[in-house]
Amino acid sequence: MKVVFDFGGVVFRWRPEVLMRRCLPKRVQSPEDATLWAGRFFQHYAGDWGEFDRGAVHAGELVERIARRTGLSPEEVQRVVDAVPDELEPIAPTLALIGRIKEAGHRLYFLSNMPAPYAAELRRRHRFLEWFDDGVFSSEVRLVKPDPSIFQTALQRFRAQARDCVFLDDHPRNVEVARELGWQAVHFVDAAQAALALEDLGVLRTPRAS
Repeated sequence: MKVVFDFGGVVFRWRPEVLMRRCLPKRVQSPEDATLWAGRFFQHYAGDWGEFDRGAVHAGELVERIARRTGLSPEEVQRVVDAVPDELEPIAPTLALIGRIKEAGHRLYFLSNMPAPYAAELRRRHRFLEWFDDGVFSSEVRLVKPDPSIFQTALQRFRAQARDCVFLDDHPRNVEVARELGWQAVHFVDAAQAALALEDLGVLRTPRAS
């Protein structure tokens, strides 16, 4: 079986509201402010940020676009953009789950919406990415989830059939599209829940009680 991981929110920590509080303290005074500014800034990963994910907009142009659209200063926008790599810390329970999957003899892949600068930074910082046989970053193929085309591109890249892949993602729409295309897919909430789902699918064995 080929097990395919999303990255942000699954393998790597992703907390946009925390990022807003840390980078825009003068504008974010409450949890409601943090949610509001995260929505404005990232546009639910469509709009300007979606084009950054797609590799169609470089970081400098992104800063200009977001500043113009939101009323933030370019310096404020740049602060958020620069802080993202430090937010993308590995999630320890997910790394343990990846280890279980690898020990069970399955092949590991990733399929991630990820702007080019962050993709390069992840590869530079994290040696455990060598556990993955291959992967697709959105910015490298100029496609983004949930576009069905990126799933087809991944299958070609992984030399796989949809039925032989299990996909884990924290965004329900991405999971829905994968299932519509014939993939097995798990809506990732946390590593413990995902492990149970993988046991149900027969990817992992249920641990024996001691």
